[in-house]
Amino acid sequence: MNPLEHRTKDPDYITRPYEKKDRDRIRQICCETGFLGEPIDAVFGDRDLFCDYLTRYYTDMEPESCWVGEKNGEVVGYLIACGRWRLNHWWGMWNNVRMAFKVSWRFLTGQYDAKTRKFLWWSMTRGWRETPPAPANSGHFHFNSLKGHRKMGIARDLMVNMLGEFRKRGVPRVYGQMVTYDRRRTQRVFEYIGLKVTSQKRITKYQDTVDKEMYLTTVVKELNDTEQEMKVES
Repeated sequence: MNPLEHRTKDPDYITRPYEKKDRDRIRQICCETGFLGEPIDAVFGDRDLFCDYLTRYYTDMEPESCWVGEKNGEVVGYLIACGRWRLNHWWGMWNNVRMAFKVSWRFLTGQYDAKTRKFLWWSMTRGWRETPPAPANSGHFHFNSLKGHRKMGIARDLMVNMLGEFRKRGVPRVYGQMVTYDRRRTQRVFEYIGLKVTSQKRITKYQDTVDKEMYLTTVVKELNDTEQEMKVES
């Protein structure tokens, strides 16, 4: 069997295309998993801003590139992606201006505590310097799932949907950027499932909270590569 046709063995789990009704649930999951799989509130207190930055483009501008995973009818994970990188670029510039006004107002009106101000300061002064390079003219994706629903099979099923759809559209490659901590093991794991690690940079935004060196890692999948596919079993 082609590994890309594999589906998780859990009969109560399904993947399906995103629907408008899933928007709030995706935002909730984004915030519940935003700090290394834990709630973002430990390091950043503005949930509205956080999920606007990470999910709004995908659900509002490119919903056809979003998928969710359900367990017994409840959305427990999602994969949101971008296959129209030019639209994402221009929309992102507008969204950054919009968020800047929102942040300024909330900052000046005393709505942010110390940890949130620290997170924002890192984002403005160091975030861009600690972001590794990503391939140009490429699709990208963002994935998250709740605790108890993080088996590799579930992630793979969502990836299969995205890869198949993006191949139909002629997207040449897709990449993701995620926080990791074990550089050698990270590369082996991603390469095993057909994703190539192309760049890493050490990030400092969690250095006062997590007693490990953390890295932002770029992984890439060439969509014209039919020889190396996702191979992990559930």
